[in-house]
Amino acid sequence: MSRPPALFPLFAELQSLEGVGPKTAALLAHLDVHKPRDLLFTLPHSVVDRRRQPSVAAITLPATATLEVEVGSHLPPRARGRPWRVNVTDEAGHAFQLVFFHPREDWLRRQLPTGHRRVVSGKLELFDGLVQMVHPDYILPPERGAEIPPFEPVYPLTAGLSLKAMTKAVQAALARVPKMAEWIDPALLARERWPAFAEALVQAHAPRSMADLAPAAPARTRLAYDELFAHQLTLALARKVVRRGKGRPSRATGRLQRKVLEALPYRPTAAQQRALREIAADMASPLRMNRLLQGDVGAGKTLVAFLALLIAVEAGGQGVMMAPTEILARQHLEALAPLAKRAGVVVDILTGRDKGAERAARLEALRRGEIDVLVGTHAVFQSDVDYADLRLAVIDEQHRFGVAQRMELAAKGAAPDVLVMTATPIPRSLALAQYGDMDVSVLDEKPPGRKPVKTALVSAGRLEEVVEHLRQAIAGGRQAYWVCPLVEESEVSELTAAEERFRHLRAALGEGRVGLVHGQMPPAERDAAMARFQRGETSLLVATTVIEVGVDVPNASIMVIERAEHFGLAQLHQLRGRVGRGAAQSTCLLMYQPPLGEAARRRLEILRETEDGFRIAEEDLAMRGAGDLIGTAQSGLPRFRIADLESQAGLMALAQSDARKLLQEDPGLESPRGEAVRNLLWLMEQDRAIRMITVG
Repeated sequence: MSRPPALFPLFAELQSLEGVGPKTAALLAHLDVHKPRDLLFTLPHSVVDRRRQPSVAAITLPATATLEVEVGSHLPPRARGRPWRVNVTDEAGHAFQLVFFHPREDWLRRQLPTGHRRVVSGKLELFDGLVQMVHPDYILPPERGAEIPPFEPVYPLTAGLSLKAMTKAVQAALARVPKMAEWIDPALLARERWPAFAEALVQAHAPRSMADLAPAAPARTRLAYDELFAHQLTLALARKVVRRGKGRPSRATGRLQRKVLEALPYRPTAAQQRALREIAADMASPLRMNRLLQGDVGAGKTLVAFLALLIAVEAGGQGVMMAPTEILARQHLEALAPLAKRAGVVVDILTGRDKGAERAARLEALRRGEIDVLVGTHAVFQSDVDYADLRLAVIDEQHRFGVAQRMELAAKGAAPDVLVMTATPIPRSLALAQYGDMDVSVLDEKPPGRKPVKTALVSAGRLEEVVEHLRQAIAGGRQAYWVCPLVEESEVSELTAAEERFRHLRAALGEGRVGLVHGQMPPAERDAAMARFQRGETSLLVATTVIEVGVDVPNASIMVIERAEHFGLAQLHQLRGRVGRGAAQSTCLLMYQPPLGEAARRRLEILRETEDGFRIAEEDLAMRGAGDLIGTAQSGLPRFRIADLESQAGLMALAQSDARKLLQEDPGLESPRGEAVRNLLWLMEQDRAIRMITVG
């Protein structure tokens, strides 16, 4: 399947546009504009009002103004470096000056001949009591005055690229938009009163006021919807590809799950029970499961995941649980081992560290079906790892594992069901953008008996008080974390380095009581330090954010976060979630360096007010924006040129339901609307989606 010929002009070279030479094309590349199509979706960010004014007397200075004037005398500069001035009079008889630095005299006298009328447009300012316009943007004879747009769009620019050149390139690209059939559901289009696609582009590039620049303006909303709809179609197609052809339902008998549930000292929460019912129904169906299990820190995801793995075993198959790091894989193994023992199932681990005969024996046991549940890192999906009957793959900490990897995994073995767990509460709009190909189960309750963590803000000046507080807590048998922002002292930063803080605390609290972990340590050393802390051999663990995810030491009940104002909200929430896992009352101390900026103060106060990860995530999104929230580079988040994830979550949800409905009614996109939708997918460069239709 190839791109429709009608779209070829939009995907041609930029230099094929009138007025775009090699130099302009190179400058446009800095704005991520590589073909005419990209110009269509680079919208103006503001507008200059160039409507004609009758007189300077009616204008509040400074302001951009357009006036018809009579040209008076030229005043050449009296000394080097002084400007050339031209006296002019507006239609009401008010005089002002046009000012030029280093002009060519012959050009200037041709442009502004004394005694003639001209329309000038530019910035009017008051200088030394005189009204003047320095280097007007436009100087035209009255009969050509209509060439000055009443509202001039202002585009993103880069050094060397003028607004005129950018505007000209955009207009040339707009002239290439072909006539295309409508791809939006007619009922939706009528209800929202959106313009047609080509008309929406013209309107978005010709704003008449600031209101036309808002995301809610009809033309912009329509174009944002087109972007989101194309993206959600791609995810819906990915979901279809992943779910197709499972063939073997895995039905729970409940036998093994009962053994585990009877051994628990508490009852699962209603949210855990609901999630498990959703998972069991998916696994029993002939379609592949592709589900996200989203739960806040400490909501009990691991138990739900393990019960899901037991469904696979009850159905006569195997399960695998993959964690992003070896520390987390080993921790999962430790958490699951006692439960597995109660159920009488065999759990084992496989990481990149396993070599030689030991690894070979483990792989052989897996192949023969002697291992029921395998826990590990990415190693569990290497090409030489074969399962006797893999029914369920659980993937922990999703955002390191994007749509493409989920599809690769779907191709492994006998098409296992996929359950993805994330401890990062994600605002609805981002969840749809990132996981729109999945069904979602949310754990929105904490297991009983979890006490809320007390959170306090402490100025860095009270460091010694905090150390004294720790000394007493450690003497009483408690354990604590101390999180530092950076590892080594650097000129650019006054953040206390972890190694420096480690030496200070070791001197204060005793040689063997303090451990250290940071990202630059060899993994084996880091694991050993974590293990000593888990066994209680060290009482205080000084760490960078490597302990953010999944580390579970129930006896640790104090978390100190140094220079807390430098962390994002979600990260602070994750770090705080490392304590409050045991029976003791836990505390989180946010140490900051005064004075606090407005945004930093807001972040720390939100954290003090609430432990609700979903509210924290929404606040974080509002404060930081989608790209920063989960780090654009590794977030798997699509980059939208027009759609705004923060303000258009509702539009995203609408796009998702429309995409899924369309594919249900027209799986091959063969109806007239389906054909139009294919054009949209090409236009939005969703080539992967088009390949998926063809395999469909």
